[in-house]
Amino acid sequence: MSRNLPAYDAVAAADLFGRNDANLFKRVLAMRSHGLAQQPRHTPAIASEDTVNLFRSVRANIVQSIRAFRVPDLAAEAERLGLHFLYADCALAATKAEVMETIATSFLFPKQCGKNFDALYDCLTELVHQAGEQPGFVVVLESLPTVPRFDKEGRETLLDVFREAAEFWAEQGISFRVFYSFA
Repeated sequence: MSRNLPAYDAVAAADLFGRNDANLFKRVLAMRSHGLAQQPRHTPAIASEDTVNLFRSVRANIVQSIRAFRVPDLAAEAERLGLHFLYADCALAATKAEVMETIATSFLFPKQCGKNFDALYDCLTELVHQAGEQPGFVVVLESLPTVPRFDKEGRETLLDVFREAAEFWAEQGISFRVFYSFA
């Protein structure tokens, strides 16, 4: 799926995922506090003793249902560990195009990353990898639609993109944990 990405995409990725800012999660929170980014439905919780070992039983590179995890706890644990926290609330999306656009916008990816599955994969892997050394990722895809216009096949294909990205990052020795829920 990988292609050579335009230079401006690499610059944008370095700006967002480069080590100079330490953590995309903190940068997005700063943007939100200035009203520049959409606010997620859940706000991050402060790390507590309950979240200290949150990922102890979760493989480093996995795509799984959010189940018993809470978004604020995942966000807090990502921050505590210095990992990038990427969150997309897809509750208002009803089609593949809307889901893709929501993910690309929420992750602050270039616009073309929300156009198709190949472009999303490239942004999740090569674009971010070109930005420099990465600390790891915690990704939350909340409220993926279960409607005819984004059917089971579409949902599985989307999750496959994230599974392939998890494999890519595993090869790099970087954790990439994805948690999802359905609406």
